[in-house]
Amino acid sequence: MSILVVGSVAYDSVETPFGKVTNAIGGSALYFSSAAHFFSPVKIVAVVGKDFEFDKINFLKEKNVDFDGLLIEEGKTFRWGGRYHPEMNLRDTLYTELNVFENFNPIIPEHYKSSKYIFLANIDPDLQLNVLDQVNNPELIVLDTMNFWITGKSKSLEDVIKRVDMIILNDEEICQLTELSHLHEAALFLFEMGPKALIVKRGEYGSILITRENYFFAPGYPIKKVTDPTGAGDSFAGGFLGYLASVGNFSDENLRKALVYGTVLASYNIENFSFDALRNLNRDDIERRFNRIREMTRF
Repeated sequence: MSILVVGSVAYDSVETPFGKVTNAIGGSALYFSSAAHFFSPVKIVAVVGKDFEFDKINFLKEKNVDFDGLLIEEGKTFRWGGRYHPEMNLRDTLYTELNVFENFNPIIPEHYKSSKYIFLANIDPDLQLNVLDQVNNPELIVLDTMNFWITGKSKSLEDVIKRVDMIILNDEEICQLTELSHLHEAALFLFEMGPKALIVKRGEYGSILITRENYFFAPGYPIKKVTDPTGAGDSFAGGFLGYLASVGNFSDENLRKALVYGTVLASYNIENFSFDALRNLNRDDIERRFNRIREMTRF
């Protein structure tokens, strides 16, 4: 089954201790799709300017990613610049130029509206609500957000949370959102609002899946050199939801497998800039790393 993702397409200029790139293709919708397409077809709703170089996304067009929902507006494409610290879990934003993304109004094409799986990437909660009002009875809605919206659009974000099935956050964001310091207590608080599962991203320390019935931890995959963490969260979400959409079943076993697949795709993403590590990846590569994590956690 195909997945609808609504998010950003951007040009990123990134500096890390291992190099830098200027105006590399990025954005949440593309990072998500670069991971999810290994499992399921993806449909993108996003916006770019007239300056966007479409040849840069040909590799996705060839891999079950549908761009009928990509709007082209007068002006320039969203641009972001950042510099990572040596420890790589900290970064400084050098500039943010929203450009056409500032007035993004997601219009869901008619043939996208019956998508059964929805990923609401990190955009304004009011836009996420707009998307939910346009789709027809999806089976699974997964939400991503960030501290900027938790602080600035708390009421709208609360309205979104009431309508989704799963939320993906890091541990700092979950505590900020719920104003609770204990992770499991925070998860139970969120479940009372409507979601059935919480995925907590913890960077190199792995991720946690919490449901009403179960608690599962997946370790981070050991990487020799982290080149660029940009897009790791979105590629994680792509692997996670891509696998779930491919099996069409949300059993505890499949949720656990999805978490590990998310970990695997994120681990490849961070090994190079932009999509360079994911571009030439194949399913055998993914399965090898998946099985390695299985061996790492067997006892």
